[in-house]
Amino acid sequence: MALSREQIAMRVAQEFKDGSYVNLGIGIPTLAANYVSDDISVMLQSENGLLGMGRYPSENEVDADMINAGKETVTASTGASIFSSAESFAMIRGGHVDFTVLGAFEVDQQGNIASWMIPGKLVKGMGGAMDLVAGAKNIIVTMTHADKHGNSKLLEHCKLPLTGVNCITHIITDLAMLEIKDNAFHLRERAPGVSVDEIREKTAGNLIVEGDIPEMRV
Repeated sequence: MALSREQIAMRVAQEFKDGSYVNLGIGIPTLAANYVSDDISVMLQSENGLLGMGRYPSENEVDADMINAGKETVTASTGASIFSSAESFAMIRGGHVDFTVLGAFEVDQQGNIASWMIPGKLVKGMGGAMDLVAGAKNIIVTMTHADKHGNSKLLEHCKLPLTGVNCITHIITDLAMLEIKDNAFHLRERAPGVSVDEIREKTAGNLIVEGDIPEMRV
């Protein structure tokens, strides 16, 4: 079975290390705030000016002034700080973010990412993705493995306008976790019940499968 959005976020949160500074993009990445292990201390950054973002609020905790970059209400963890978006992007551009997690329309086997526009469709803005893929040390992409028409999003070469070049390290989809290196997608884990053959069929780029591929723990 393919992973749900929440299960993808659970698997993302397993990548965070104690003491890390992590930026969570709009969509599936923000859900990871709910699944950070209690055994580690992670500072979640929202590019609109919040360091120390917590989980989503309960109905009684909602504060309309406390929002993330996607304009969703969030909570603040102990030790959080609030500052201007200019300071937030100085942090990103200065290389002080250990991980960034963001969505994408396409990624390719060179580690390129296309995430900000589809030609001919309305574009509200590129957001902070270009700064994030240039400044973060480790970049994780979350997305479905294929689009609604069944076309692979993991390509030999991206077809859409690029957000960043040679920058992606890992991808977590609804079917698999993959690492990009040596101009190829290396399959590391598969979603429970998903076969290697299905992943291979839905990966348009060069896919390397070595040994037995374990199932994700979500």
